[in-house]
Amino acid sequence: MKIGVPKEIKTLEFRVGMTPAGVRELVHDGHEVIVESKAGDGIGMSNADYVAAGAKVVDKAEEVFATADMIIKVKEPQLHECAMLREGQVLFTYLHLAADPAQAEALVNSGCTAIAYETVTANDRSLPLLTPMSEVAGRLSIQAGAFALQKANGGRGILLGGVPGVRPAKVLVIGGGVAGANAADMAVGLGAAVTILDRSLPRLRQLDDQWGGRVRTVYSTKDIIDELSAESDLIVGAVLVAGAAAPKLVTRENVRNMNAGAVMVDISIDQGGCFETSKPTTHAEPTYVVDDVVHYCVTNMPGAVPRTSTFALTNATLPFVKSLANHGWLEALQRDPHLANGLNVHAGHVNHKAVADDLGYEYKAAADVLKAA
Repeated sequence: MKIGVPKEIKTLEFRVGMTPAGVRELVHDGHEVIVESKAGDGIGMSNADYVAAGAKVVDKAEEVFATADMIIKVKEPQLHECAMLREGQVLFTYLHLAADPAQAEALVNSGCTAIAYETVTANDRSLPLLTPMSEVAGRLSIQAGAFALQKANGGRGILLGGVPGVRPAKVLVIGGGVAGANAADMAVGLGAAVTILDRSLPRLRQLDDQWGGRVRTVYSTKDIIDELSAESDLIVGAVLVAGAAAPKLVTRENVRNMNAGAVMVDISIDQGGCFETSKPTTHAEPTYVVDDVVHYCVTNMPGAVPRTSTFALTNATLPFVKSLANHGWLEALQRDPHLANGLNVHAGHVNHKAVADDLGYEYKAAADVLKAA
């Protein structure tokens, strides 16, 4: 199989879909890997590194898309990249289609087979290809929040951990999944007063045990969000409904009731955001202010630390990439029902129910696609 790795083009996105180590694995298995020139520059991997691993390096993305049977990326394809996809071609990357109707339409029109990292599952119902980036984003959310809390950056002028004799910042984490737990872990490590909300009592018990009572765990309701958001210095939104748009848990009224200079970081922004006042931002202009509250809503947060993020991501994706390459997408999905859960679009149809429901497409189950094929 011919596998293409284009350079990421989203604003200040420096990650890459495959490392030279991954190229070497695929070449060893008898595949051809085509990499766009300078695709790995952002993580310190040169064209020469990819060539040494056995890749063919080409100058333009158009050549990658035109040549490859399967495209491996990190972020969702931009619209002009979607226009280069074709019927029968496989795309394996993050998609987050429920929050991006234009991209969904473009993928449907392309006729390609689009498999989303974020909806591939595991035996324990986790999302193994989303987990590493959720870990990174969760930890980054506290760094970003602490920076935004500085007065010069529009914040209240509060040190996250305080100092002896001065109370620490109050941090509210909404969502106790992978991203939320990592955010709480970082905030606790910096000495903040942390509260984490979730609607799963078993998960809250697990989190309470994890930190030995150093984090306050609270069952999430509208009332408690109203109460705690008003007193928080930093709110981290880390809510996920796999494949679907994130629910809006913090309202405009909540934002109006917050202290001037408080900060909100929306990790869920890839899925539309979990704050009513959220709108996507970039690393070039990461924040904006609504009712004197600083909002950080960067849609590719892990792109700020591309080397760490790329290695974390590709460690998780490589086994799936090898399966798709060695067996072809159809057999690979038939062999692995968890990988089949990643099928979002195929031959002009939407194959993930949450995406179809949110965007108004007719749903065609992945199982039916595999059976018919």
